[in-house]
Amino acid sequence: MTAPRVLVTGANGFVGEATVLKLLMQQAFQPVAALRGNSRLLGLCPVVKFDLTQPEQLPDLTGIDVVIHTAARVHVMNDIASQALESFRKVNVEGTLRLARRAASSGVKRFIFLSSIKVNGEHTSRGQRFRADDLPNPTDAYGVSKYEAEESLRALAHETGLEVVIIRPPLVYGPGVKANFQSMLRWLDTGMPLPLGAIDNKRSLVAIDNLVSLIITCVDHPSASNQVFLAGDGVDLSTSELLSLLSCSLGRPSRLIPVPQYILQWVAKLVGRRGIADRLLGSLQIDIEKNKELLGWVPSSDIDETFRRTAKYYQEHTAK
Repeated sequence: MTAPRVLVTGANGFVGEATVLKLLMQQAFQPVAALRGNSRLLGLCPVVKFDLTQPEQLPDLTGIDVVIHTAARVHVMNDIASQALESFRKVNVEGTLRLARRAASSGVKRFIFLSSIKVNGEHTSRGQRFRADDLPNPTDAYGVSKYEAEESLRALAHETGLEVVIIRPPLVYGPGVKANFQSMLRWLDTGMPLPLGAIDNKRSLVAIDNLVSLIITCVDHPSASNQVFLAGDGVDLSTSELLSLLSCSLGRPSRLIPVPQYILQWVAKLVGRRGIADRLLGSLQIDIEKNKELLGWVPSSDIDETFRRTAKYYQEHTAK
């Protein structure tokens, strides 16, 4: 029996590349990497050019059984609000729908869409958790664009019979991570004292190995069809705990000063950094019970070991 062919978009990105490499390791599927620019995947599997911003550059999906769509215009902290939503829509909504329509017309059976926990919202009350079937409450342009893409995909699924699976991850970390998580590593690696030693929040994260495991489980699991899943490690950490664990993984002393949270919030508001403060000080907890009940999926990667591998990669490849 021929192994199913799985096309992964954004295959030179953090999640996309890890997904392709895992598919290659498992040998149960035939991955095809769809990407912009160069990639170390060249020579390991078939590679096709794909750019969400170019309507004419849709990949040929003939013979593809499943599409895993990880390509996106990602959230950037300094996006200008008045311009961001239009830019996000062009890529994350219009580009995604073009690809999904091509998939449906080409006979693709399933379309797995990597969305974002921002569709649920920005924060939870301490002890409360986002669930996959909660009413969406996106508040920024990126979250809105992901929600609109989800709605467009649901409508297309109803229209065409294409099976759609939506996965919403929170902050993803692991060896090679960039963006905000890499910035945290950089701060801690300098040994600079940080006034974040008294943060009593709880936040869910997801290790790259756990996220990829969930994605691949959804490739052919019959119960995944037309469902929404939240991704997570099943362990929640305060910002203070997270920074302490990362410091230990880097082999650095944890120089976290216990400044009261209300002072940090006041200073952040004063200097116009309330959004950053909300992410550092607020809670965002995720319920992954649906994954266990429908898919039999549980996160298997140990967070301490993943932190150690992440810190080692940072020190060997990124630290100056």
